[in-house]
Amino acid sequence: MKRTFIAFLIAIAAISVSAQTKKEVSDTDKNLISAALKGWHIRLSAGYNIGGTAPLPLPREIRGIESYNPGLNLAIEGTVEKKFGKGNWGLRWGVRLDTKGMTTKAETKNYHMEAWDTEGSGQIIGAFTGKVKTSVKNTYVTVPVLAVYNINKRWNVSAGAYASYLLDGEFTGSAYDGYIRDQNPTGEKAEVTRAEYDFSNDMRKFNWGLQAGGEYKAYKHLAVFANLQWAMNGIFPSDYGSVTFELYPIYGTLGFTYLF
Repeated sequence: MKRTFIAFLIAIAAISVSAQTKKEVSDTDKNLISAALKGWHIRLSAGYNIGGTAPLPLPREIRGIESYNPGLNLAIEGTVEKKFGKGNWGLRWGVRLDTKGMTTKAETKNYHMEAWDTEGSGQIIGAFTGKVKTSVKNTYVTVPVLAVYNINKRWNVSAGAYASYLLDGEFTGSAYDGYIRDQNPTGEKAEVTRAEYDFSNDMRKFNWGLQAGGEYKAYKHLAVFANLQWAMNGIFPSDYGSVTFELYPIYGTLGFTYLF
């Protein structure tokens, strides 16, 4: 998947250089293209996602976050935008390929845990007290639909909704340096040196949420942007028993856009 993202980035860079250096396109050709588009504007964007897949609010079982690593989360997007008449409003939609991931370490108490003991004692289920490391690495194809307000010739803001389909998902982790009580916080106590879990195959395929952001047109064909994507449903089904609280992907994106 990383090779795919790199290929996309190289392609965008090549398009940008080509568009800026080619001088043979005549004014007549440009007028014909503009007439064919009839106000539609094509855009290619690349960015970096940073955020987390987190419960809201933070459950009492998680007593503290010891570390957080966002990882390398790239976003590649192609969009079209239509401005309504001579006003400031427009509509933008497109397709985005992006990854949303992170690695965290947390201190927990009575945290519901279903895992496999690496020392060979088999599956453990119960209330775990100790340290937990979780890694999330999800790749989505996303369709955003946004209303756009042009403040002036350089600045615009946008807001709307998006729908995502999970192409490839990873949700893995480990529990260590603690103990677990069988089934519930009052059950029989057992020490846990290290146990592993993998819920990658249990994640929802569809995710949806809200998106809002802003963009600054630095040059004729180049803009920089920032946005926030806030999921409205969790990555696991609501009745999923192995994870007892909803985990929402909440990510911000920083990047640039080439404007055709």
